[in-house]
Amino acid sequence: MKTIASLKIGERGVIVGFTDEVLSLKLLEMGCLPGTQVTLTHIAPFGDPIAIKVTGYTLSLRIEEAQTIQIV
Repeated sequence: MKTIASLKIGERGVIVGFTDEVLSLKLLEMGCLPGTQVTLTHIAPFGDPIAIKVTGYTLSLRIEEAQTIQIV
């Protein structure tokens, strides 16, 4: 399954689920809901963190967090 961490800048995906149940609660509160489209907008120089555009705002995520968000 593809995750947000596998996207390249400008690529989009639609959230379908999470692999970490505890972290998913935090992500849901931040607007990362299943069915929501996300776009990768920035990657830090050393690859961590990354920034995604989700529901009208930019959200910064660590790679470990991004790897738990499954997309299609």
